[in-house]
Amino acid sequence: MPSAGDRTRSSDTTHHGFEHPFAFWAGALACTLGVLLHLPMYVSARHMGYHMRGMEADASMIAGMVLIVLGLLAVLYGLVPRRGKEIQRESARIRIRALDDAPLRGPHIALLIVMAIAVTIDVMKPTALAFVAPGVAHEYGLKSPMNPGGDIPVSWLPLAGITGTVIGSLIWGWLGDRIGRRSSLLFAGMLFVTTSICGAMPGFTWNLVMCGLMGIGAGGMLPITFTLLAETIPARHRGWLMVLIGGDIAGAYVITSWLAAELTPTYSWRILWLIGLPTGLLFIALNRWIPESPRFLLASGRRREAEQVMAKYGAVAETDDAPEQTVRTEAGRGSYRTLLRGPLLGPTLAIGILGIGVGLMTFGFQMWVPTNLQHLGYSEVNSDYVVRNAAVLGLPLTVVAAWMYGVWGSRRTLVTVCAVTGLALLGFLVAGDSLAEDRLLLSLLLVVPLTGASTVVAVVAGYAAEVYPTLVRSHGTGLAAGMTKVGGVLILSLTVAAAAVPSIGLTAVIGAVPLLLAALLFLRVGPETKSRGLEDISQELMASRS
Repeated sequence: MPSAGDRTRSSDTTHHGFEHPFAFWAGALACTLGVLLHLPMYVSARHMGYHMRGMEADASMIAGMVLIVLGLLAVLYGLVPRRGKEIQRESARIRIRALDDAPLRGPHIALLIVMAIAVTIDVMKPTALAFVAPGVAHEYGLKSPMNPGGDIPVSWLPLAGITGTVIGSLIWGWLGDRIGRRSSLLFAGMLFVTTSICGAMPGFTWNLVMCGLMGIGAGGMLPITFTLLAETIPARHRGWLMVLIGGDIAGAYVITSWLAAELTPTYSWRILWLIGLPTGLLFIALNRWIPESPRFLLASGRRREAEQVMAKYGAVAETDDAPEQTVRTEAGRGSYRTLLRGPLLGPTLAIGILGIGVGLMTFGFQMWVPTNLQHLGYSEVNSDYVVRNAAVLGLPLTVVAAWMYGVWGSRRTLVTVCAVTGLALLGFLVAGDSLAEDRLLLSLLLVVPLTGASTVVAVVAGYAAEVYPTLVRSHGTGLAAGMTKVGGVLILSLTVAAAAVPSIGLTAVIGAVPLLLAALLFLRVGPETKSRGLEDISQELMASRS
């Protein structure tokens, strides 16, 4: 147990919600000022259509970069606990269980709203790549379907961003189990703020660097969000609510496509990155409604605060570490290697293949939809509206998937969503370029893949947060989120190597095959999680596959 000194120290600081509150807020201010110092150069280019290619960084931009680096260091210092390793060891012995029959309360609703906002902000980053790519290719003369004579493929930009999200998912999966769920979320939010300067980078190389860093921040939000929800929401509501919140990915696509259609004709593609400043600050401002994991609080000696959080959310603490000891016995230490051993190997394999399929579909098919539509003869604005209309029409399907998850159960929902989405993708192979002549048919055919991508991501992320034991839950959700981006890295690497954007039909087939394979795998190795306690799921998984 922590010493009295630890408890006293915690009680003196926990009302701030940060380990070192002054350092955090001073760092946040420095980061914000640093971003604002990048805007004068952007504004000065307004008479050139906000084209900044060839401009040299001025003094204010350089000063802003320095402020951002120093600010991020201060923010991290303000969040990281002093006894990180000791807390990680202690937290492995503590289990927090949401009462299965507890009703949804006001704090639950507030948390769900904030997490929905977090997911929307998070997904807007990689989603914006699809709408940024045509403008980037035009400004820098990159090779694309609209500019086949370019030397450097525009695919380098999304490749840098998606590679960053893979790294970010793995880093944040580890970080969430090390410094706490809330601290990890807030640091990811601050990275959203700072990497918005990608919209003010004059050179393409700097765009690649900043896009990679932006991806690292975006890759961390989703896994930690689902981990926190899984540990907070009562079992009978947990599954369908996580899918519904995760399904807000489709909402993010609607918002991003609408912003692209409305803003980019006037303020260029750069505005889609710069809006990361206000959206990131909005998330930071909502931090008071984001609880820290009681498991982390108890391990760090903040018992009173942990008890307050558990009372608000209807949870109880248990110190019996039998299930976690079983995990240690079967698979070893709490690390990513744990997920690839013993009884966790089967679910990890199914989740991994599904994640790769989602990545291939999202960054092979969905990523290049606006570009391919322009190649088929649509204008930039019209292609954005076609994508937006399809995403809007598909929003009700997210509600249907959430209902299925709550009523049918997780395994049947996973199999159904994967199969339907995979078969719908194959329809594009049959239709081919004839879709250019029928906008209505095109919009209707886009509904399932665009919505299916977000729905599958929501389902697999929620499922990973439920199926993995507490010891490795953040690692598991981080791996699941990372695998959804690995497919993107694969398809974008092939695109860069081929120096050409693949057609709609080809990307549809590439995405469909692993989705259909994952559907078969989940029928064999996917444990059911419907209305069950997290510890019960872990115990049955260990018993059935040991």
